[in-house]
Amino acid sequence: MDFDLDETRRDLRDLAAEVLAREAAADRLAAFETTGAPYPADLWAALASAGLLGVVVPEDAGGAGLGPVELTVLLREVGRAVAPVPAYASLALGALPLAAHGTPAQRELLAGVATGERVLTGAWREPGPVGAVTATARRDGDGFVLDGVKTFVPFAVEAHRILVAARVEGEGVGVFLVEPADVAVVPHPAATTDPLSRLDLAGARVGADALVGGAADGAAWAALRRSALLGAVAQASGVIDGALTLTSDHVKGREQFGRALAQFQAVTMSIGDVYIAKRALDVAVWAAAWQLEQGHPEADETLAVAAFNASDPVVRALYTCQHLHGGIGLDVTYPLHRYFAWAKHAGHLLGGADDQLDALGSLVAQEA
Repeated sequence: MDFDLDETRRDLRDLAAEVLAREAAADRLAAFETTGAPYPADLWAALASAGLLGVVVPEDAGGAGLGPVELTVLLREVGRAVAPVPAYASLALGALPLAAHGTPAQRELLAGVATGERVLTGAWREPGPVGAVTATARRDGDGFVLDGVKTFVPFAVEAHRILVAARVEGEGVGVFLVEPADVAVVPHPAATTDPLSRLDLAGARVGADALVGGAADGAAWAALRRSALLGAVAQASGVIDGALTLTSDHVKGREQFGRALAQFQAVTMSIGDVYIAKRALDVAVWAAAWQLEQGHPEADETLAVAAFNASDPVVRALYTCQHLHGGIGLDVTYPLHRYFAWAKHAGHLLGGADDQLDALGSLVAQEA
């Protein structure tokens, strides 16, 4: 397996890095955090203008029609810049699964995603283990009645549609396109500045045309779950990369007892631990992205490995980065706090290390 990006993907990565370095600089992020806006509109517009928001949007909807690897390239750069934009919500939770499984009429909702005019999101998490679906959808006349609770829904208020997973009685798990106004949207505490919500479906009614792909056969749900996991670990991979760069620069330039911190053996070993956590996650993330693109049967196992690394070793590595910064590591006027918050959020979103180990164990047991 070759993890080197080809020329096209390197160009995509470099373009994303260039736009984000310019538009998501630390001073701009600090200014944005005082506005109370859900996301920086100028940064979102810059990503759209560069063609980055259309990476997984089908060509007939104005995008490039690319897949999981390109999504990973983009979201990893978003994480590296800790850019508070709805790229994960709109692309990983919305565009990619809808493009793969939506009917022609449903795919028309993707118009405007590439230009940044339309935001999508997904409700794939519930209280309890990651991947569990207890929300229900009951057929009623020419539509469905939805019940249940969804958590960790990003940019729900701002979204044009929310992809909601629910179990259809007597069938399987389906994904439904729901308008935010049709459900109770309650603010959800978040480690980051991203608006996060809890959805109370509470008997919300949707039409028959809201069922993605027209069938509750689990296919759309599998695509949404995998895309959600891949997007989350891709961003976490960028977060630890950005935090490692910031910390390495700090210990090289900070002196103690007349020597740079980087010259102390204990500091070098600690930086090494952070690097190992980063590389372990990187390998799993790129392997998962490639496997999803190829339809490889072990993709779910690799995603669980990546999610474990993002939930535990990477979070602990961010504590190390804070420790190596000393007091300023805890200062919210210093950029490291954003990386720490994003890493903690990823750990919460992914259910924690034990949850992912349970998921991995179940997958391995199924093959035995």
